[in-house]
Amino acid sequence: LKDATRPSRVKPLPSEKIKQVVHMTLHGKPPNATHWSVRSMAKAVGISYSSVQRIWHAHGLKPHLVDTFKVSRDKNFAAKVEDVVGLYLNPPDKALVLCVDEKSQIQALDRTQPGLPMKKGRAGTMTHDYKRNGTTTLFAALNMLDGKIIGTCMPRHRHREFLRFLKLIDHQTPPGLDLHLVVDNYASHKTPAVKRWLKAHPRFHLHFTPTSASWLNMV
Repeated sequence: LKDATRPSRVKPLPSEKIKQVVHMTLHGKPPNATHWSVRSMAKAVGISYSSVQRIWHAHGLKPHLVDTFKVSRDKNFAAKVEDVVGLYLNPPDKALVLCVDEKSQIQALDRTQPGLPMKKGRAGTMTHDYKRNGTTTLFAALNMLDGKIIGTCMPRHRHREFLRFLKLIDHQTPPGLDLHLVVDNYASHKTPAVKRWLKAHPRFHLHFTPTSASWLNMV
């Protein structure tokens, strides 16, 4: 064990250096890179990279990480949020709340040879190479009551496929319940054919999320 009474070999940095590192991290960029690294900052300030690490850690700075955001410009943002969140917190009686969305352009890949199953002492195996089988679109409806999914894959992503999925939902849910579907503003959800079908099936109710607010759709 190290002697706790021995002085530390790490010399404290001058406060000017610390302020310089913090200021350059927050307000500057290196000349030939998108963000500072510990070594580029150390070279620019004239200290060791481990000192830069300690300063960043002490001030909670992580220049290698970037968070993304998107501000919704929907004029009816508040009303739509209240509508959707109200369904989650206080769903109507004798009704199901389903969060519906589509994931398009999914690569349908298959391995070139069959793999071996997992067994004691060995992980399951698969070949490193694959063959392409085109793309597919996943349609999914999340039941907010029990977390179950109604899902299927279709080759395309049009209003025709959306209508087929609505019919699948209609078939796989109890007929005596109203269905409140949370969907985004994709054009295939608002075509005249879809509106006619919804009018003929009054137990379906679509609730649209605000534009640029897909985070409201729980699926």
